[in-house]
Amino acid sequence: MTKRISKQLKSFKYSGEPIKVTFGTLLLVCFCILLLIIATFTQFSITHYYFPLDVSAYQDNGLFDYTKTYRYIPQIPTVFFIMALLGRKFGILTVCGYIILGMFFPIFALGGGITYLFEYGFGYILAFIPAMFFSGTLLKVKTDFLRIVLLTILGVCAIHILGILYMLFIATLRHAPMDLISSWISSQSGVQIFYDIIFSVLTVYLGRITRKVTWIIMC
Repeated sequence: MTKRISKQLKSFKYSGEPIKVTFGTLLLVCFCILLLIIATFTQFSITHYYFPLDVSAYQDNGLFDYTKTYRYIPQIPTVFFIMALLGRKFGILTVCGYIILGMFFPIFALGGGITYLFEYGFGYILAFIPAMFFSGTLLKVKTDFLRIVLLTILGVCAIHILGILYMLFIATLRHAPMDLISSWISSQSGVQIFYDIIFSVLTVYLGRITRKVTWIIMC
């Protein structure tokens, strides 16, 4: 009797088993698509110090007089949260669902529709899929801190590199001037990369904790 109860209780505890296709899992996929849409239109300000390249500027102003406010969109950390929560397979399904919906509804940052394929920033969205695949493959049940940092760096860099390459491809088709391209790259892949890595590491941990809590829904 005790063994049977123990076996039943164990079935409700997450122990690294793969997620099954259940109604609860599909509900979580839909919820994560909605979460990704919300993250797309969410902004918060981050103020940080920066150091001017002109050394003489330190003589005219104090060392801590140079601050810059950056508007951050937590879309990429949300992708890593979904990857840690749902795993590689259902994470890719979530991103594909987000992209397909974006072909019909204005759920991307600058709108939506088929014409969005020719937007400069669409490559970053497409890059969510390979980043989800490689980072999800590296993410194991018992993952140490260094591995999480490594898979986050690889995933974030993959998103930005593929996003930039897609941007250059669209710019070539449009014969866009180089200063416009540089401005886009700076705004999309400048200091954003460092924030993406830091916040994505945190959301991976949050996703793993949430996965254990919601395991009963997914099994």
